[in-house]
Amino acid sequence: MVKLAFGSLGDSFSVGSLKSYLAEFIATLLFVFAGVGSAIAYSKLTADAALDPPGLVAVAIAHALALFVGVAIAANISGGHLNPAVTFGLAIGGNITIITGIFYWIAQLLGSTVACLLLKFVTHAKTVPTHGVAAGMSEIEGAVMEIIITFALVYTVYATAADPKKGSLGTIAPIAIGFIVGANILAAGPFSGGSMNPARSFGPAVVGGDFSGHWVYWVGPLIGGGLAGLVYGDIFIGCYQPVPAEYP
Repeated sequence: MVKLAFGSLGDSFSVGSLKSYLAEFIATLLFVFAGVGSAIAYSKLTADAALDPPGLVAVAIAHALALFVGVAIAANISGGHLNPAVTFGLAIGGNITIITGIFYWIAQLLGSTVACLLLKFVTHAKTVPTHGVAAGMSEIEGAVMEIIITFALVYTVYATAADPKKGSLGTIAPIAIGFIVGANILAAGPFSGGSMNPARSFGPAVVGGDFSGHWVYWVGPLIGGGLAGLVYGDIFIGCYQPVPAEYP
């Protein structure tokens, strides 16, 4: 059962909420800077060659490490979402209100955009790579891929961080979340790009001025995140105490 709560503007503009938005902005900025930056760096080191297997591994590791750190540094303030799909999935389970979630989205999208603008500046206007579905694949297939891998991500968030009975698992939540993102990039990177995160795709699209197929990186992750919230929230958490608003 969906447990959406609308919330109030008063609560969403409290000092604590404003700090949460700032934390999401900073953590998302740092994550996207490292993640997108790793792809730009690989391109420079290989004379703009196409991403090959070693490059895919390097980019996946960079994203995994950056997300691990991003979640860890923001967890005690905002819950460390860094991702509109995670925010949406947690909203489905009643962990965050709709109004507060919208401000989280704004902070995350701004963080990603600023990160890509900074990368454009510090790399002497190097091309910021955007997500796109691989040649030979349809955008529908790419969206389904994004649904599956984002389901895995948000399901991991619930299992290790948002479940009231998580116990000691909560202490390793940032590691588990980083690992599943790295693994999913290895699996899906050559096909859909392995985004799992509308904000991660949004910043490069804005700076690069390329929104072709961009809907894939909103529709896929939001459906996957929402399904994970429904499945874990209803089947495994069920009717026991409300899920905490922050994680880990």
